[in-house]
Amino acid sequence: MSPAGSHTRSRAPAPRAGPNALFVGRDPEVREVFEKIQASLKAVGPVIVETKKTSIHLVAGLSGSAFAGVHPQKSAVLLNIRTAEAIRSARIRKVEQVSKSRFHNETLLSSAEQVNAELLRWLKAAYRLASRAE
Repeated sequence: MSPAGSHTRSRAPAPRAGPNALFVGRDPEVREVFEKIQASLKAVGPVIVETKKTSIHLVAGLSGSAFAGVHPQKSAVLLNIRTAEAIRSARIRKVEQVSKSRFHNETLLSSAEQVNAELLRWLKAAYRLASRAE
């Protein structure tokens, strides 16, 4: 018992809403982009979807780390891809070097058609990097 007769309890974290909650109030294309990314990654390997407060982290398997961040916006998905080097493409609107050998590459996807072979090459490379022990 703690002072004044009150009990100290550890509170479990509040359950997070699933990824569906992040698409409420967004254009339908936003969900379509996310669903196409998910479907396309099934051929790469197991992907764990971790829903955060305002984004979704895509994690490489059970023991890997996040290789991409999905940030639903009103009419597009801001996709952040974690790589070992900067991606050089007109589609990448921002690159941030976050450590000696890690880069965050940001692209904006407004339609499912933009989830194409080029984007999947980047995601596959990011997946392989995140599935290695770091």
